[in-house]
Amino acid sequence: MTPVRDATTIFVRESLPSWRSPLGLLFSMLQPLVFLALFGPLLAGIGGLPGGSSWQWFVPAILLMLALFGTTGTGYNLLTEMQTGSHERLMVTPMSRSAILAGRSLKDVVELLVQAVLIIAITIPLGFTLHPVGALLGLGLLALVGLGVGALSHALAIACRRQQEMFYMVQQTLLFPLLLLSGLLLPLEMGPAWMSTVGALNPFTYVVEALRTLFSGTVADLAVLHGWAAAAALAVLGLALGDRGMSRAES
Repeated sequence: MTPVRDATTIFVRESLPSWRSPLGLLFSMLQPLVFLALFGPLLAGIGGLPGGSSWQWFVPAILLMLALFGTTGTGYNLLTEMQTGSHERLMVTPMSRSAILAGRSLKDVVELLVQAVLIIAITIPLGFTLHPVGALLGLGLLALVGLGVGALSHALAIACRRQQEMFYMVQQTLLFPLLLLSGLLLPLEMGPAWMSTVGALNPFTYVVEALRTLFSGTVADLAVLHGWAAAAALAVLGLALGDRGMSRAES
């Protein structure tokens, strides 16, 4: 089997449960939707948000939140398969380990994009303005983030396969500080100076700024370049660690 065919086989295998029960996709959107419904209206009363409209500022942040909540937890499925022996049976096949990771990651990215399109569709009647070219590039950037973070989640799951509770401890410990220190919910400039300093070291700070710039309709901007660079670095790191972990998962 070729790597492409292997990856396609894994993609279909991993996606079938979602295709058969699409309600699961909606439930996994619940947390970002709660933020959208309860936090979004609060921002309407805050003046001085970049971009003019609070929805124009907040919806790209919700899309990144969707990517973080969704893809950081995908390692759980791998842990479950390791527990049941399903993953070990897969590993004795002649499939390429890289193709297995690619197929799993592709499934995460497709689900993320479907959910992102649904979020955008929901927010347009609320006042969110869609700029098609910027939105398409923003979705591409979001897919790259999902690819990298999903691969990192798989690498973490493999590293924690003998202490599965560690997966959640590490995921939750890292997820919320990264989220809050990216300026995703509120501009970091509104907080103390140290938050802006720490935020400058957070790759998601650059991604969310790039998403906001793209979804505002501006394509050629330095913030966009920084966002793509941060997302590409995450993807390279995630795929490298994920591929290495997948190759060592049998030991």
